[in-house]
Amino acid sequence: MTGILYLIPVPIGSENFRKAIPDEVINITLSLRHFIVEKVRSARRYLKLLDRDFPVDESVFYTLNENTPVKELYDFLQPLLEGHNVGLMSEAGIPCIADPGSMLVRMAHQKGIKVIPLPGPSSIYLALAASGLNGQKFTFNGYLPVKEDSLRKRLKELEKRSEGGEAQIFMETPYRASRMLKYILETCNSATYLCIAVDITLPGEKIETKRIYEWKKNIPDLNDHLVIFILQSAE
Repeated sequence: MTGILYLIPVPIGSENFRKAIPDEVINITLSLRHFIVEKVRSARRYLKLLDRDFPVDESVFYTLNENTPVKELYDFLQPLLEGHNVGLMSEAGIPCIADPGSMLVRMAHQKGIKVIPLPGPSSIYLALAASGLNGQKFTFNGYLPVKEDSLRKRLKELEKRSEGGEAQIFMETPYRASRMLKYILETCNSATYLCIAVDITLPGEKIETKRIYEWKKNIPDLNDHLVIFILQSAE
């Protein structure tokens, strides 16, 4: 009998992880001894946060990131085929949502391995739910281009697409978040709605939706913050 592949949610911060992670999810996580993770060091630290006595040295960790060769994924599935339960863990949030892992999960399905997603925080969906924008029709666009010309073009495309009421969600790295906001304010129409969701689930969490012209009156400093942006044209 094959094991179960659990998709393990990880909170963004450690200040109050029990607020974001249900007890049953913690119990399942602590029952595992095989993990597929983005970074072994941070995964070990998280497991120790859950339980200071967790046997990390007796556990097996496989590294899965954008540089992992596809052929190695078959090795990651071997413990499952041998009957061991395995946890797929991202750095933060839910695995496979703006994080690596979807190919591994697809391969698990092909091998007849049961996949169980465990409930936990996803900044993407929490931002959308709190934005007041269209939660019934939306697109997550990941990271936008870095080069200015390409970025401006992409922003206009997303704004145009949102005219039908489809919310457009995207994200940016903390060190480029203020730069992204600058180009949004310069490129998009003044009446377009923009939600800026900052540090979701962290103590400094702030989620606000305003029109572009309103944001221009008081531009927030987003440097070194985790930010989700949501665009939607005015009705």
